[in-house]
Amino acid sequence: MRRAPATALPGPEPTERHDWQTIKSLFPYIWAYKVRVLFALSCLVAAKGANVTVPLIFKQLIDRLALTTEQAFIVVPAALLLAYGVLRFSTSLFTELREIVFARVTQQAVREIALRVFRHLHALSLRFHLERQTGGLTRDIERGTRSIGSLISYTLYSILPTLIEIGLVVGILLVQYDAVFALITLGTLVLYIFFTVRVTNWRTALRRHANELDSAANARAIDSLINFETVKYFNNEDFEARRYDEQMQKWTNAQVTNQMSLSALNIGQAAIIAVGVTAMMWQAASRVASGAMTIGDIVLVNAFLIQLYIPLNFLGVLYRELRQSLTDIERMFGLMHQHREVADAPDALALPPGPASVYFEHVGFAYDPKRTILHDVDFAIPAGRTVAVVGHSGSGKSTLARLLYRFYDVQQGAIRVNGHDLRALTQASLRQAIGIVPQDTVLFNDTLFYNIQYGRPDASRAEVEAAARAAQLIDFIARLPDGWETRVGERGLKLSGGEKQRVAIARALLKNPAILIFDEATSALDSKTEQAIQAQLDLAAEGRTALVIAHRLSTIMNADEIIVLDQGRIVERGTHAVLLARGADYARMWALQQQEREEAQLEDSSP
Repeated sequence: MRRAPATALPGPEPTERHDWQTIKSLFPYIWAYKVRVLFALSCLVAAKGANVTVPLIFKQLIDRLALTTEQAFIVVPAALLLAYGVLRFSTSLFTELREIVFARVTQQAVREIALRVFRHLHALSLRFHLERQTGGLTRDIERGTRSIGSLISYTLYSILPTLIEIGLVVGILLVQYDAVFALITLGTLVLYIFFTVRVTNWRTALRRHANELDSAANARAIDSLINFETVKYFNNEDFEARRYDEQMQKWTNAQVTNQMSLSALNIGQAAIIAVGVTAMMWQAASRVASGAMTIGDIVLVNAFLIQLYIPLNFLGVLYRELRQSLTDIERMFGLMHQHREVADAPDALALPPGPASVYFEHVGFAYDPKRTILHDVDFAIPAGRTVAVVGHSGSGKSTLARLLYRFYDVQQGAIRVNGHDLRALTQASLRQAIGIVPQDTVLFNDTLFYNIQYGRPDASRAEVEAAARAAQLIDFIARLPDGWETRVGERGLKLSGGEKQRVAIARALLKNPAILIFDEATSALDSKTEQAIQAQLDLAAEGRTALVIAHRLSTIMNADEIIVLDQGRIVERGTHAVLLARGADYARMWALQQQEREEAQLEDSSP
């Protein structure tokens, strides 16, 4: 199967329009199937030629039948009747052949562009996805991909055939009859098209506004449903309904205005066509009365008018839909215009497989220029060693994991893996070498087996089961009625926090990476389960480079080095024993956690 060339899609700003650029950008996806396109165009011309010839044959039949019955029986050749039927059938035959041949071109173009948008969204930075609204985004993509098919269909299936038919009809009228018929036809066409274009351009702004309100309402609904539990916690169902209804009321008003403008356009178009038809039939009737034209001629002119003005009226509808499709595509192409904050360098290298060392080299970073998160952070994780990072909330611990994964690029200093600056490596090879157990585990709305196997989609069932066993999940899965096929719900909400975290641990173990990141990997587990899993985590970290971000200090006692962060700065470093002996921040944190642990044990043991 041929693939369309990777041409750049346009990304206009919402206030601009680049309609011809959009159409031009679609062309390579269509022309990739040039044989099909040329054959379809040939069928198009043949269908319209046959369609225009039908009234000519019909004229001959009428003129011959206008003679006496005896003469008509002798003169009317059977060939005219046969030709009439063949031409009628040929019109439909060539039209359907065009549709069959071109169907793959249209669908393939939609597929290619939709895939490019999907890939581009995954290539955008974490910052974009943290700020986006899922409901509005999915609605824009849905409308955009649907409109691509509509745009291609309207342009090549309807508008071009109509223009060809108009050209043929005007040419025949100009050659066979007085120029006044062609002038009336052209005048009506020009006035109709001018009126349609002007009014439709005005309506486009109304359509765009209605779409924005539609996306906003959808985003508000999706956001509310995603946070279903929060809504219930605060008894805010009525509040959410009112907020949604406010947005829907704005959308309703915009849709009513849009419909009123559509009705005004339809009335104007009907008036223009009525004037043109009346003028044409007046001229034809006058000439029949004077003997300059036959009954067959007036039938021919009337048939041409019907054939011409019906598609002309459809052309007006098509133009409106075309403009609306371009409006919808504009929003989706706007996503393609989103800047990739993190992108591979042209000469980026692939990280070779094998053991990996990590070095944070005087790293400085800020999500917002007004608030710096990390200040001159400098430490190394030798290959096969474990380094833990501890500190209070907001000290920048999880930011280290995001930077190592290259969700963001550092603004000062560098992060190196095996001596390579992350910015000089391909993102795919870097992330292939890293496995993570995040603090907030989000799962797919699929089965337990699928969510664990997601760590390495080509893993065998035995490997998936081994990873689940290492994460202490086997007994839990065995107790479930559906076992491995249990669906975990939207974002994994059917599982408890501890169960989700164990799935995340199994997924990371299955990936079998050279670098492991544990970002509060046991924060959602009870003490008994934590002790059982901690042994497995220590075993999994053996021989690998591990970065452990922890709140519970008891989980990182065996780390080769412990880094203490405070407001983005390293204030202490050393082993567990060294830091305790120093009696500074780490020692105070340790003493506080031990006290909390003893109090919890006393509460559990009290009657």
